[in-house]
Amino acid sequence: MRETAVKRVYSENADFQKFEVLKTNRNKRYKYGEFFVEGVRNLNEAVKNGWEISSFLYSSAHGLSGWAEDMLALPGRTVDYDLAPALLTKLSGKEDTSELMAVVKMRPDDPARLQFGPCPLAALFDRPSNRGNLGTILRSCDALGVEALVLTGHGVDLYDPDTVTSSMGSFFRVPTLRLSDNSAVECWMEGMRQAYPGFQVVGTSAHGDTLLQNLDLTLPTLFLIGNETDGLARWYKEHCDVLAAIPMSPDSSASSFNVGCAATVLFYEAVRQRGE
Repeated sequence: MRETAVKRVYSENADFQKFEVLKTNRNKRYKYGEFFVEGVRNLNEAVKNGWEISSFLYSSAHGLSGWAEDMLALPGRTVDYDLAPALLTKLSGKEDTSELMAVVKMRPDDPARLQFGPCPLAALFDRPSNRGNLGTILRSCDALGVEALVLTGHGVDLYDPDTVTSSMGSFFRVPTLRLSDNSAVECWMEGMRQAYPGFQVVGTSAHGDTLLQNLDLTLPTLFLIGNETDGLARWYKEHCDVLAAIPMSPDSSASSFNVGCAATVLFYEAVRQRGE
């Protein structure tokens, strides 16, 4: 028997308006400390990885699948919302309305919650400007064992529904946090240097002085990934131990890689070397 209270919503009342602003308004998301999640894979990963679900949203009008019923039976929430079908359709970002959505609690931007193995592999993404690229990098971090992703500068919102959706569930597996300014970044990197002997900061640039495959990535490593348009800011270049370049065909008309592709190449090379 369900212990969570159920509140029925039949109009675009204050509850419904809150759900809408969690989808569309960055400032309100941070005011409430919550974000909107849709999609079976995302909800499964959120639950599997211990994210706190504030509420589930659904419509009982047409019945629910066994999966949805099992999710609703999970403990830990005070109230869920049973919406009129038209309201659920209005909230959904999918052509076929999702039968279950959720409001999920954010996690704190505290470096202390990042946990590393004996030889860390981490990445920092400065001023991401595209939600799809951020989601892609989260997927690559997850797939290739990058233990944490740090976001800096003013960029797209980590908790934007498009970012979460494009990560295909990896959002909930990769520890990610935002550091507000250069001093916070410098303090965190210095702590990593002290904790892990040999820790290196590797910047990426099409004009880097060392080819990626010539680096020793079996050492504790932090990759710095620059903004899609402007690349790495000068401050970050000055804090790198080395600037690396990914080799490209001399006959190529491309001057650089898409940032998501570049990050994936970086992570793969580290995993390849460590596997050997």
